[in-house]
Amino acid sequence: MKTIFHFSSFNLNVRRTYIFIFSLFTFHFLSAQSLESYLQEAELNSPMIQALELRYNIAKEKVKEVNTLPNTTFGAGYFVSEPETRTGAQRAKFSVSQMLPWFGTITTRENYASSMAETEYAEIVIAKRKLALSVAQSYYKLYGIQAKQKVLQENIQLLKTYETLALTSVEVGKASAVDVLKLQIRQNELQQQKEVLEQSYIAEQAVFNNLLNRDESIVVDVVEVMDIPENDPMLNKEDLSLNPELLKYDQLYESVTQSELLNQKENAPSFGIGLDYIPVSERDDMVFSDNGKDIVMPMVTFSVPIFNNKFKSVSKQNELRQKEIELQKEERLNVLENAYANAISQRNQARIAYQTQTKNLKQAKDAEEILIKNYETGTIDFNDVLDIQELQLKFQTNQIQSVQLYYLQSAIINYLINK
Repeated sequence: MKTIFHFSSFNLNVRRTYIFIFSLFTFHFLSAQSLESYLQEAELNSPMIQALELRYNIAKEKVKEVNTLPNTTFGAGYFVSEPETRTGAQRAKFSVSQMLPWFGTITTRENYASSMAETEYAEIVIAKRKLALSVAQSYYKLYGIQAKQKVLQENIQLLKTYETLALTSVEVGKASAVDVLKLQIRQNELQQQKEVLEQSYIAEQAVFNNLLNRDESIVVDVVEVMDIPENDPMLNKEDLSLNPELLKYDQLYESVTQSELLNQKENAPSFGIGLDYIPVSERDDMVFSDNGKDIVMPMVTFSVPIFNNKFKSVSKQNELRQKEIELQKEERLNVLENAYANAISQRNQARIAYQTQTKNLKQAKDAEEILIKNYETGTIDFNDVLDIQELQLKFQTNQIQSVQLYYLQSAIINYLINK
């Protein structure tokens, strides 16, 4: 069985989330400070996290709630028909009693309430990490759209340069007007793609700003240039066991353990102490030392759970619940391991694609230079120009997509292994 529980390390690990948030997506060439500030803003403004923190505070208050004794019982009665005793008639009866739980029960209740509060804290940690992941992924998508827009604009300018060359060639009879029209049509297509990307950027910017819980129209400052580093950060798959999604099950398991300890305490006897006071009237017909002496009677009571099927059932439920949590954690570990393996594969694919597109782009630029030299010697095929331009744009776009994919998958990896 893969499941390993880390009860003692839970608090330390879940509280690493703040370090995680500010170092999650930092790379040596990326101006990560702006992204970190966005992450801070998202965490501070998130209604979901605020709601979870309130729920955690409620859970902490329950620790104080259980640190109490049962209500003290007060009683008073008046004898309508006063019973006559040797020392005089009993006129009324006053009583006070207090039930007390078995030794250590209150402490056990506090431990159980504290363990339940820690499960709520685990939810906060998970929510913060997921929010940070979502913000970073949206940020990288904005970068990808912005970079593609920049590339399209560069290609539009390049086509305008070729259009000028074509017009000159038409004047000297070395090209036809059709070549000029083809170049203009291609510019129109690229302009359309650029405008479509602008709409995609506006939509993704709204997503990003909503994650930060602010106005959708606020401009997002995205880094201008991103690249894939020569070497990937060192990874340790064993860190996957420290993911808060798994640590949450550790704490759930611990809460069930505390629940069972509390069940055993509540199965123990409870006892109470009390005092009865009965005022007695003096007898007029007799004179003796105890005449009219009031009655004071201290009392001790015990409550013994003879019929304890309820506690046996709770113990069985707790045992089954712990087995359920173990299986749930094992299943979640499998899911996270699959996600980790897929993210590693996708990131490696992004690196391979990036390197290939870099080579292709260099060769396309070499082909472009050859065409320019041909123009200088008096011959140029503008169909070749369009083909090379289209290849260049394809390679540039694929290169941007590879960079974007690399960082999207890196964000997932860092989320999974708690780096």
